[in-house]
Amino acid sequence: MPVICCGSIHQCTSPRRLIDKSGIGICLSQPCSRTRLTRVPMLETSLSLEGVDDRDEEQEDEEDLRDGGIPFIINRGGLPVNEETWEQMWRHVARIHPDGEAVGKRIRGATDLPKVPIPTVPTYQPATSIPLRLEAIQKYIRDLQYNHTGTQFFEIKKSRPLTALMDIAKEMIRESLPIKCLEAVILGIYLTNSMPSVERFPISFKTQFSGSHFRHIVLGIHSGGRFGALGISRRQDLMFKPLEYRTLADLLQDFQAAYQGYWHTLRKVKIGQYVSHDPHSVEQIEWKHSVLDVDKLSKEELRKELERHTRDMRLKIGKPASLSPTKDRRKDMGSPLRNPGSPMRRSNRSERRLSGEKKAVEAKATGDMNGYQIRV
Repeated sequence: MPVICCGSIHQCTSPRRLIDKSGIGICLSQPCSRTRLTRVPMLETSLSLEGVDDRDEEQEDEEDLRDGGIPFIINRGGLPVNEETWEQMWRHVARIHPDGEAVGKRIRGATDLPKVPIPTVPTYQPATSIPLRLEAIQKYIRDLQYNHTGTQFFEIKKSRPLTALMDIAKEMIRESLPIKCLEAVILGIYLTNSMPSVERFPISFKTQFSGSHFRHIVLGIHSGGRFGALGISRRQDLMFKPLEYRTLADLLQDFQAAYQGYWHTLRKVKIGQYVSHDPHSVEQIEWKHSVLDVDKLSKEELRKELERHTRDMRLKIGKPASLSPTKDRRKDMGSPLRNPGSPMRRSNRSERRLSGEKKAVEAKATGDMNGYQIRV
């Protein structure tokens, strides 16, 4: 039976308060740090279920809602939420936490909830260097804390226009709730919009451990001829990467080595295009311009694919796409188009490049793990 690693739950006594997970966390590999008290608005949620087998690209996007075979709840109704939704979250906690209903009763019966300060959005002096700015942004994202509750507080639809996603980022800052990796990517885009010399692009990972698939996403960064990353994770070495990697291949190799340290095999990487700096743009983020099956490519082939993707990103800078929004864009439009001349990037599925023919690779035996699930 799979065991959740670092599966601590934030403590709560009412639909309005959330406290640290001290004293109730369970982590089978390393101790969990304390998290802060924060406000929990009530969310209308929806339980998302999908399998771990490979599907087509659209279905695979939906698998982002499942982590290693364990589904989690997504807020689909905005803030604040009602009592019924709050109870749904706690029922989910009882299902996923090893202590079951007992942990909820113990937390919700607490009366001594300390007040914890809310993180402050970083500000900079004009002379502050880009690396220092990125470190300050990452510190802010980390201070919000990783969300261990099993309920994602902000719904991120990847098909929404950039302007609508930026509105969600503002809401994240206003509410200061714990976040998951996809929310951190949107927040990272928003906080770097004022840095025109910093290019941002999404990097998604699909790994395998003990028969289950796991997914993670970070925000790739390119500035001054060097690559790095922003994000959030349960693991320190699977989020922030400073601007010190000469190539995209070097950055990816670092993530791959980190996964290997947790006995995860990197199966697939999806890399998107540069994201516009215009917060009012109605373009969609191109999440997967290149889809690379890592286990089908040699090191040299992977390096060449990543070099090709880097050239593609540079060629896309300033290249406009069609100005007519899709049906999804019109439906999810967050604000009117304010700058029709803003750089656009096409998200046509035909543009995506898939990696080459598969080379047979046998999965290593993991029998000694006895079904233990390391969630990264």
